[in-house]
Order: sequence, then structure tokens, then C-alpha cells
Amino acid sequence: MLNFTGQVGPQQGADGANLALRQGNSGEIVTQNLHGRYYEQVVRGNVFGASNQAAQAVSVALATTYTGLCLSNPLGNNKNLVLLSAGYALTVAPAAIASIHLIGSSSPSTNVTHTAAVTPFNMLVGNTSSASAKVDSQATIPTPVYMVSLMGGFTAAALPDSPNALFDIAGQIVIAPGGFVAIGALTAVTGFGSFVWEEVLA
Repeated sequence: MLNFTGQVGPQQGADGANLALRQGNSGEIVTQNLHGRYYEQVVRGNVFGASNQAAQAVSVALATTYTGLCLSNPLGNNKNLVLLSAGYALTVAPAAIASIHLIGSSSPSTNVTHTAAVTPFNMLVGNTSSASAKVDSQATIPTPVYMVSLMGGFTAAALPDSPNALFDIAGQIVIAPGGFVAIGALTAVTGFGSFVWEEVLA
């Protein structure tokens, strides 16, 4: 049988400090988040975002000459990109029934070819540290596949009644060096894409 000693009530310590396990009044170990879900990594400057800064047409299906929003991890990088969320907001009613997806792939030898860069920003607003990831609104990508469906098809020449514009990926997709993810569409759509990701040593 193991015995643990803790302290009832919140504690605060600097990095490297040894703190007792936190306990509640009935002796239970308290493990809930004190702050928001991603607070610690955001405040450490490890979480980044990127968004189209103007409405962008998304290339159709799995085209390798890509337009939209593409997040890539360069070969040789020492970080993995942990995808936290993806967003897509339509700005024009599509001409044909459309579904929105995340597409992606990887190559052990060929980086994404960057054509029109989008500048990532640190999610700790005011922090000027730079992302190691690359983001583009136009790029040449290795042969992609459909990965995750974001929005189902809807009537042509109309917008969905209640479009969900932000999707919680929560780390289910990790982009290793040489990999990428991008907003994909079955048929032509135009709008704003966004990604939020955490950078973690590979």
C-alpha cells in the first residue's frame, strides 16, 4: 500500500519548485485544470495560429497545385505540430454541393513548395517568438488524401443554416517533419481557413 502526502488548497510555485500533491477537503487528489484547457502551453509561447487574411478560393478535391490554407512541417525540423483546431468560414455560396475536409500527407524527401506565404502568429498575444511551421494560401503539395470531414455537403447556391466554423481537433492529428494538412473541398468554395497548433520537440 502506498501512502501519499498532499496539501489541501491551491499552491503556486516557480518552474522547478517541488510542490505537494494538491488535495481536497475530503482527501481526494485534485487534478482538474486550474486555467483554460491550453493555458500552460499558450503562456509558454508554444501555441501558434494562422488564418487567411482575405477570402481564398479552395482548390477542388485533391489537387496538388493547391490553394486554400496549408500548414506544413519542414523536413529537418525538430518539432512536431500538434493540431488543436481547424476552422473554415464560407464567404460565398458555392455553385455546387460542397463538403469541407482536412486533407494531408507526408513525404520523406520532398517539402511542400511554398508559393504564397501566410504569416503565423503566437497565440500569446504580444509574444514575438516565431513558429517553425510554414503556412501558405498557395502551394504545391505531395499527393494528399482526405483525413477528416469538417462540414457535410449542402444545397448548391446556398449557405448552410448554422455553419460550424471552428472544429476541435484536440491533438488527434500530429504533423511530423515532412507532413502537412490543408483545408480541402470536394467542389469549389471560397472563404477563410484557420489553424491553431502546438509545437512540441519531436
